[in-house]
Amino acid sequence: MKNTFIIGNWKSHKTSKEATEWFEKLATLFKEETLSYENKTIILCPPFHLLPLVSSLIHEHQLPLQLGAQDVSPFEVGAYTGEVAASQLREYVDYVIIGHSERRKYFGESDEVVAQKTKQALGAGITPLVCVQSIDTTVPHGVSMIAYEPVFAIGTGNADTPEDAEKVLQTFKDKGMQITLYGGSVNPENVASFMKESAVDGVLPGTDSLDPDLFFHIIQNS
Repeated sequence: MKNTFIIGNWKSHKTSKEATEWFEKLATLFKEETLSYENKTIILCPPFHLLPLVSSLIHEHQLPLQLGAQDVSPFEVGAYTGEVAASQLREYVDYVIIGHSERRKYFGESDEVVAQKTKQALGAGITPLVCVQSIDTTVPHGVSMIAYEPVFAIGTGNADTPEDAEKVLQTFKDKGMQITLYGGSVNPENVASFMKESAVDGVLPGTDSLDPDLFFHIIQNS
């Protein structure tokens, strides 16, 4: 049985109060419903300001979650206002999303910037999850984990087909990627169909990770 990765991306959502309520609900679901999470790696990527709180909530509720970040600075610690360096993130996270399509679209991130951020993450001992939009997307050296997120499927409710995801991810498997995920309008109803594909090692839900019930059932159905 392959190890399955479920990585929730909260993007720019949730206050401290909302995050606390989310965890209370998720903890209740874990207690009320039998869920086997053996061979499942569950990672949550909240906004930067929530990392300390979410870290404490994971331990408080004794949930089988790991913590990731949504981005990282391309620079080391220094005079870079607004940036969070990899060495600072390492206090809380084991994973970081790099090169998400929204970062590329709204913040103009290039392949060069993605490579710089990847270098910083690897140097700090953080596993980078590099997002790719097609088989032609450049993946920086040293990356072993990618997520295929077709732009048309991000936040639209229109997921790609499992068959297309399989073709794209198998291409990256052939290039040496060890862990390949699908992201783009993943929900409790379609997640199982993606996980049936041999090259799909997991999923990267965004919108449906914001609702603890939906996120729980994505975990359950994976």
